[in-house]
Amino acid sequence: MSKKDKGRCSFCGRDVPYEQLFQGVDGKFICFDCIEGAHDILEEQYQLDSGAEVEEDRRRRKDKERSEAAAAGIKNSGKLDMKTLPRPTQIKAFLDQYVIGQDDAKKHLAVAVYNHYKRLLQPESGDGVEIEKSNIILVGSTGTGKTLMARTIAKMLAVPFTIVDATVLTEAGYVGEDVESLLVRLLQEADYDLEKTERGIVFIDEIDKIARKSDNPSITRDVSGEGVQQGLLKLLEGAIVNVPPKGGRKHPEQEFIHVNTQNILFICGGAFDGIEKKIAQRLNTQVVGFESQNKTKRIDKDNMLQYIAPQDLKAFGLIPEIIGRLPIITYLEPLDRPALRRILTEPKNAITKQYQKLMAMDGIQLTFDESALDYIVDKAIEFKLGARGLRSLTETIMMDIMFDIPQQDCVVTREMAEQKLAKIDANRLVA
Repeated sequence: MSKKDKGRCSFCGRDVPYEQLFQGVDGKFICFDCIEGAHDILEEQYQLDSGAEVEEDRRRRKDKERSEAAAAGIKNSGKLDMKTLPRPTQIKAFLDQYVIGQDDAKKHLAVAVYNHYKRLLQPESGDGVEIEKSNIILVGSTGTGKTLMARTIAKMLAVPFTIVDATVLTEAGYVGEDVESLLVRLLQEADYDLEKTERGIVFIDEIDKIARKSDNPSITRDVSGEGVQQGLLKLLEGAIVNVPPKGGRKHPEQEFIHVNTQNILFICGGAFDGIEKKIAQRLNTQVVGFESQNKTKRIDKDNMLQYIAPQDLKAFGLIPEIIGRLPIITYLEPLDRPALRRILTEPKNAITKQYQKLMAMDGIQLTFDESALDYIVDKAIEFKLGARGLRSLTETIMMDIMFDIPQQDCVVTREMAEQKLAKIDANRLVA
């Protein structure tokens, strides 16, 4: 049988070369085109089914978050109303259930969100007074709770809220995501309701990763640094932005959605590792004479971030235009030993509570000895890992227990913790 010989497809009835036919039982054939068409239909149906499951899961998660907010005394009906608007004290009280300490940052965040609500509800008047956005930037070392506060406050808001990562952003035309992609997630959270999207809140995490790479002029473009900052300007200030609904450059034929960012609140967070040196340098340059030496002694060197100012952000690598569009600057305090100890056990989603719930699903009651918890905190401080490191350390201690699944109730002791962490490599932990 030569390659030129043809057979008939039993599905579509076309005569095609035998090399393009797949033979079944009883001398039946199906051509490659029919196989490919059937595959496309199944794939499309699978995507529809998967999308329905994702949407149902998202709906259940939203319902749970609303019930948690209602239990905290916050009425989240999905509609903005001055009577049901959560006050800053209520917003902070809700944050207190999940985030230990950081009172100053919570107050700034609560007031910024509250003012954003009021800005959306401001009545039209002829007095010429227009309330501007209060975009906010949170500065704090890794593991102090920036992203946790953003995720927590998202549970109680009556407007769409999304968290995006600045590290994947590049200047338009280069490999990576365009700045407009930040709004795609917000559109998805609003179920592509344009009116809701234009009243939402975006948390841009790792904002320090797009700092200007160098002050020296160069012939090469800073495509993931200053170039991204330039692209963010129009979003932060307020402009009509063309947003691809599918969020990428792979669908150039798709119609853009025009999103007005005038009423979208932007909250930025970043570790700004090393900015303490910039702050110290600025404070020292202002010190001259005997009297200023006395002032220098009153500076808390263990918490330099409390003295942060816009010029420090500029020295770190943020362009002045970006800083001007983030008028509220607040900081997160470094976590001391008592705060880390409380983080292990007190919040609603405390690390120890999560492992106790996992083991309870196997019918096992898990208990952490007080001395074991103290040892975990000591190691987190030693490795300078912050609150995020507590999870890594606890996971290392719990690994063998979760693998073997004991037949009786289990108590994690200090001796057990010391044995598991004795040979640990700090570089392997998530910082």
